[in-house]
Amino acid sequence: MMAGLNSPASLLLGLRRARPAVLAAMFGAVLCRVLNAQESPVQQTPSLKVSVYRVNVGVTVTDSDGKFVSGLKREDFRIFDNDLEQPIVDFLPIEEPAHFLLLIESGPSVLLFKKNHVLTADALLTSVAADDRVAIATYTRMPELVLDFTADKETALQAMRSIDFRLGYGELDLSTSVAAAVEWLARLSGKKTMVLLSTGVDSAGPKNWETLRNRLQAADVRILAVSLAADIRKPVKRRKLSVDEREARAKLKEGFREADNWLQQLSEATGGRVYFARNAKEFSKAYAEIAQLLRHEYSLAFAPRIFDGKAHALRVEVRAAGLRVGHRPAYVAASMPDEPK
Repeated sequence: MMAGLNSPASLLLGLRRARPAVLAAMFGAVLCRVLNAQESPVQQTPSLKVSVYRVNVGVTVTDSDGKFVSGLKREDFRIFDNDLEQPIVDFLPIEEPAHFLLLIESGPSVLLFKKNHVLTADALLTSVAADDRVAIATYTRMPELVLDFTADKETALQAMRSIDFRLGYGELDLSTSVAAAVEWLARLSGKKTMVLLSTGVDSAGPKNWETLRNRLQAADVRILAVSLAADIRKPVKRRKLSVDEREARAKLKEGFREADNWLQQLSEATGGRVYFARNAKEFSKAYAEIAQLLRHEYSLAFAPRIFDGKAHALRVEVRAAGLRVGHRPAYVAASMPDEPK
């Protein structure tokens, strides 16, 4: 039985299941609508401001093969707040059970490659540790919870395989769906990660980006995105295209460039990563790397000196060369410190 209306699970379960949609033609139409849509006025929402005396930053460090680099010490790291180096007041290598949401686009396009790519997420579920916990949700206009957090990977596999991709709207509201899922994950304690399987197409367009970025920076939820657009952007068999077909192809290419950019921005805003896999082998490699990043990280903390209520840029460096460092890029400072308790 589900918890009350204020629980995270019920918030997603309360969303209505989408109606059946047309397949490839509708997906092309979605891309065209995205490119041609006029932006409507944005309803601004206030940025989330959190009073902090210590800013905690989760950091992942990987080598050129995408493997997590263990054994680093406090002195191997440097952390900067608005380009000013800060003393690291706390440091801890963390290996603990992961809590991650697998958010899967369920629009009409996914039907075209469900078997080849979405189901390769089996590799992710079988690669994570036995005590890692996963929740599964799908989205078109809004996310819908398929499975609440569980460590039972067999149950998770069955839930994922049972998703009916014939249900869903032609409109793909990526930004709104990500925002709702982030709000849900932000209520949880500990490390929070969203693994986003998506084409990156967003019918809502960029009008909500600033609001979403503020939420992502404040929520401390890492997004690891995997593009699902490889198959549907492949060129058709060589033949002479008509003028209309060439124009349609050009629009699709432009739409995919915009979609890739959306996935890139979502991941960068949270200190995550994006994977543009082209075949089953590359998908499996991406999921294997994600499985490591879900569980391992370094926790750094510093005491902020400025309380101006503004977004501060974060930068973490590792003294060793050739390593890739991932972390959230910003935090929102308090307006002024509270009285000590």
